[in-house]
Amino acid sequence: MERSTRGDDYQHVPRPVAVLVDEYPPHFMDPPHSHERAQLLYASAGVMSVMTDDTSFTIPPQRAVWMPAGVRHQALCRGHVSLRTLYVEPGADARLPDRCQVLKVSNLLRELILEASDLPVEYALDGREARIMQLILDEIAVAVEHPVQALQVPMPKDGRLLRACSLVMDSPGDEADLDHFADLSGMGRRTFTRAFRRETGISFSEWRQQVRLAHALSLLSLGGAVTTVAFDVGYNSPSAFTAMFQRAFGVAPSHYFEAAIDHARAAA
Repeated sequence: MERSTRGDDYQHVPRPVAVLVDEYPPHFMDPPHSHERAQLLYASAGVMSVMTDDTSFTIPPQRAVWMPAGVRHQALCRGHVSLRTLYVEPGADARLPDRCQVLKVSNLLRELILEASDLPVEYALDGREARIMQLILDEIAVAVEHPVQALQVPMPKDGRLLRACSLVMDSPGDEADLDHFADLSGMGRRTFTRAFRRETGISFSEWRQQVRLAHALSLLSLGGAVTTVAFDVGYNSPSAFTAMFQRAFGVAPSHYFEAAIDHARAAA
């Protein structure tokens, strides 16, 4: 089989793991779809958002999303994205989860994925090529056992709440207060607050903070200055933004962006 950039072409490859390689321009949107195989979505360079019916994930180069078979999702490229998608045959490894999960991509897993991208689609079922694919499954299983903090934004089902969420996601830096969004949803403040927590599991304030961090990550990946990004996403000072970013990712915004560059160079 020749390598393809269509996900559907990899669903019946007679191998436990099939690897799709593609490049996407900024703002490319892959519309809602699902696959027969489970998949690991990994951008070796760039930042993308992956959205299911329940959750929005923002994925930098040090993270990947595990997506079980049949889960409806769409993807948005925040900048130029070098995508490596691993389609995993159902039952290939019992250790792999049956729910969406963000995984840390170790240096070893990253190098294995990049190496697998250069192998034939129908790689040899014994020898080195098969061992690489098996080791990839082993590394994914290890990552599953060590959950990582991720920009994982739960989405409500209630249309009124979704309307407020859409406005925040369109303009993360908007400083409108809770009463404003409650009014837009046709609810009182208390009703809005209770409904939002019931449907998402977190407060509206926490949810908006996650959206802002996700947007900040996208702007930083495109080369935005920390000070500019801080104000663009609604923080009153770069120091407040840096403190929040560091709590979320473990590194300062400037250092995180340097790490993203290193990953992109390694993938080149």
